[in-house]
Amino acid sequence: MASSANFEFKLGIAAISWVNDDIPGLGDHYSLDKVLSDIKNTAYIATEMGRTFPQDSIELKNILAKYQLELASKFVGVLFSDPELRDEELKTFTDWADFLQKMKCDYIIVCEMGGSMHWDKRNPDQKKVTPLTDDEWDSMVRGLDQAGEIAKSRGLELVYHPHGGTVVEQKEEVDRLMETTNSELVHLLFDTGHALYGNYDPLEQLINHYNRIKYIHYKDVRRDVLQKMREENLDFRQGVLEGVFTVPGDGCIDFKPIISELVKRGYKGWTIVEAEQDPDVAEPYKYAEMAKTYLDKIVNQYK
Repeated sequence: MASSANFEFKLGIAAISWVNDDIPGLGDHYSLDKVLSDIKNTAYIATEMGRTFPQDSIELKNILAKYQLELASKFVGVLFSDPELRDEELKTFTDWADFLQKMKCDYIIVCEMGGSMHWDKRNPDQKKVTPLTDDEWDSMVRGLDQAGEIAKSRGLELVYHPHGGTVVEQKEEVDRLMETTNSELVHLLFDTGHALYGNYDPLEQLINHYNRIKYIHYKDVRRDVLQKMREENLDFRQGVLEGVFTVPGDGCIDFKPIISELVKRGYKGWTIVEAEQDPDVAEPYKYAEMAKTYLDKIVNQYK
């Protein structure tokens, strides 16, 4: 059995299970108090900032303290691939970095939205991912390296989130990103579900890029829905509504070898359960509890 001496199981859950950030309107009937009380009552110790959270740091600190929760990070979409927008995007990034510094976070999550399926503000109705040109890729890399410097100056580490429906989704795109960005400034968010979605075996991605991984999302995949998406050419949002993602233990990913590898390597960063589902179909409290039970059972082997 692998030694657990240097492994720290810091488990949170993202508010996206209750109120979805990718699909406007999904979960709006959940109050912030309900979300945070559910998270506390299912014994998680942290969450990520959602779209209904207050953007005043003092107000947010107070409400999180009420539920004895930490803020692990926040997802920030950027358009660094467009040179004409990069300076403006870096300013917005800086504002969020300042906010997360005030919240005493250690990480800021970043994802490129240029050419994405739904989130490119220049073309929000785009239904297919438009791969970046080499020049656009270089612009993105320059922006990420600059953002990494900004984050570092504020005591934060930038973690890049490969994401379904974006230009850094597939295995070769993740590998290229790691090859072309500054390893001291741009780190990797390892998302098990998005790895599989992008045809990258999660354990393989973990092993290949462990030295760059600073932050983890635990997400599972329903393989039959993923297959349906591919056969019917469904877009990312349609896939979420069909139930392509779920919590660990409810899909096709085997988390035992993943956690074994993390224990062996002494991982100490955040692990955040993040399952983008329709909360009216997958009751968030029930699924949060299900994930916690499944993950605790695996981790307890190493205690």
